[in-house]
Amino acid sequence: MEKEKPRLARLTAILTQLQSKRMVTAKEIAKKHNVSVRTVYRDIRTLEKSGIPIVIEEGKGYTLMDGYRIPPVMFTQDAANALITAEQLIRKNKDQSLTEQYESAVTKIKSVLKYTQKEKTELLTDRIQVRNNLENKKTSNYLIQLQSAISNYQILKMDYRSLEDKQSQREIEPFALYTTQDNWVLIAFCKLRTDFRAFRLDCIQKIEIQENHFEPHQMTLQEYLEKCKEKYRNTPDTPLTQDQSTFAVNHKI
Repeated sequence: MEKEKPRLARLTAILTQLQSKRMVTAKEIAKKHNVSVRTVYRDIRTLEKSGIPIVIEEGKGYTLMDGYRIPPVMFTQDAANALITAEQLIRKNKDQSLTEQYESAVTKIKSVLKYTQKEKTELLTDRIQVRNNLENKKTSNYLIQLQSAISNYQILKMDYRSLEDKQSQREIEPFALYTTQDNWVLIAFCKLRTDFRAFRLDCIQKIEIQENHFEPHQMTLQEYLEKCKEKYRNTPDTPLTQDQSTFAVNHKI
């Protein structure tokens, strides 16, 4: 938890926090800035009095009025350094779409850095090297497309080749994504199996987004993972890179 900031700095940080999410609760704000919920209430009133259009939804939290935007934020040198480090890490990621979209985003972010910060970040870029995935292999190109399908509840048709080299076509309702041992995995409700399944992105041959949508599944990612943990409690947790076939069988891909 961060140390308490001076009030002006905290008010500015709260504004940034409100713009970063659709809805933010008082508890989330209080935890991030190491203050009481009562202090958050006072800060929100202060922001409202200064003309910031904050919408309060009872029982849910705070959001900024649709269309309201705060001018670009000034980055500290430490924050800029963190972005450069993340850029080097993501360049080694095995999904091509992620690396391309992140590089596009970070280029825009760099444009608002101070001149002196740009010099320092350029130096740091040359002084950081990520040693995993040295050959910079790209094994998938679907991550960003799948993220969009998850957030828009879009049904997908997918050509899939399992680790056991079995070809199938699935119609799925994408639910969540996670990464382990440098491999991205999609969790989705498979209509063929009428149950949730895990699909490795590097095994996906083709994806087609359908026009129809599905109803959101009333389950969190953590709840899904807990169910899997319970289901496979007696199954050895073998890393993907050591025994990929075991992983495929365990997850019934």
